[in-house]
Amino acid sequence: MLISQLCKKNDFSTEWFAASNKLFFQPFQTYIRHFIETNYQHIKMQAPILYHRKLWEFCYIFQALYENGLLIPGSMGLGFGVGKEPLASVFASYGCQITATDLDLQSAQVAGWASSDQYAAGIECLNKYGLCDPAVFNRLVVFENVDMNHIPSKYTGVFDFTWSSCSFEHCGSIELGEEFLVRQMDCLKPGGIAVHTTEYNLSSNEDTQERGGLVIFRKRDIEDMAQKLRGLGHEIELDLDPGEALINSCVDLPPYTHNPHLRLQILNWVSTSIGLIIKKTGA
Repeated sequence: MLISQLCKKNDFSTEWFAASNKLFFQPFQTYIRHFIETNYQHIKMQAPILYHRKLWEFCYIFQALYENGLLIPGSMGLGFGVGKEPLASVFASYGCQITATDLDLQSAQVAGWASSDQYAAGIECLNKYGLCDPAVFNRLVVFENVDMNHIPSKYTGVFDFTWSSCSFEHCGSIELGEEFLVRQMDCLKPGGIAVHTTEYNLSSNEDTQERGGLVIFRKRDIEDMAQKLRGLGHEIELDLDPGEALINSCVDLPPYTHNPHLRLQILNWVSTSIGLIIKKTGA
């Protein structure tokens, strides 16, 4: 079973990645190709293996929910900051009832997201590549505008799972990101699972980008979040081993044009993705 862990090269040869790659990436590689080549224009998917952290994030979230038995008809999922990612439509294709959320247009314009290819202005953005049968998608997926710093109370105790893919580092500060992670657990039913990915600082456990449109969580921030979640009775297991493979030492520099793209330079720090899996207290 997956636990909370960092993105690293070795994951691409594991059984869990092979399973999610077979179930998720291969059937939907048209979407993955478009997403990566749109946002990372100089990367062409010609290599046998694409070592890209966004692919890792999608497969990690998918596999965590799949192996916990949550991708089944009738399961209810809530996605935060979904943008145009494929996960909402993939989950609906498994029969899940999905509430997909993103900022309202005015807030997205102020934050600079509205003009990007990663912002969802409405539900029509979420099944653009037909990853789910349109009739099934229209029946199972709803789209709502939600600010992750102000989660509606109507979501409390409603969902079997929650997820986000590199979203809560945009809440405005390290503290607001931590508050979101704790607060979104209220949306889950007892025993529900939350799976979120975010930025992780590989360079320093002291200095980092703490405020602004993008923050980078340090080891101590992740450990602090885990401690708070455990204090509330939730379950989370951490593995913060960065990996030793040579490819893990490759750092992609702006404008982020290379394969591998597992580690990248953001401002003064090297970052990678971390995946977090949290189980809500209760059976």
